[in-house]
Amino acid sequence: MTTPEHEPSAPQPPAPRSTDRVHRSPAGILTGVLLLALVAWLGFDALFTGHGRTPWLALAGMILVVPLVVAFTVRPAVYANDERLRIRNPFRVIVLPWGQVATLRSGYSNEVVTDSGTKYQLWALPVSLRARKRAARQAARTAAAGEPRAGGGRGRAFGFGGGAPAAGGRSGATRATTDQVMDDLREMQEARENTEAAQGEATVRWAYEILGPAAAGAVLLAILIALG
Repeated sequence: MTTPEHEPSAPQPPAPRSTDRVHRSPAGILTGVLLLALVAWLGFDALFTGHGRTPWLALAGMILVVPLVVAFTVRPAVYANDERLRIRNPFRVIVLPWGQVATLRSGYSNEVVTDSGTKYQLWALPVSLRARKRAARQAARTAAAGEPRAGGGRGRAFGFGGGAPAAGGRSGATRATTDQVMDDLREMQEARENTEAAQGEATVRWAYEILGPAAAGAVLLAILIALG
């Protein structure tokens, strides 16, 4: 009895890329929605009820203001997966493979520093000194009650230290929200920076979808003002 020849197995499809973890500012989005609603209300009122040059000035102002409001409130986001960190700031999109990231720093703003020394601010993760003080007060109350503190010492409670909190401190209430996010990003960077998939070149792209309309609105507004 003959045995059938072993057939080569079919090539396996490449493993799917890891899903992005998306970090945004809920307060920024809410502010942006409210500002856009206000601009729309005032702008459309001027468009439909204004006289003379007023509708044209309102139109130019809306073309200028709406992209800027979107850029600074709704647009900022941070996307992180096992391969890279993608930062969507108001006017630029920065893609940094983890191998290019030197450190993530938290002070009066959250920022990432590349191996070449270039710094990029994380607009989607604004620092709240009020939240840090609230977290510090909670940490002090926890320590006074004799309970184990989540997140380590005083410097970590304010988010200035590097690395992740002590074990068991991930779910504690003694860290400001954005500081907890920065800890997560540091953990990903430390775990993935030497992997093959996390190597490559950093790229920076200007957000022409924001800059173009804003520039057009500014030019139109300048022309209308100049014509008197």
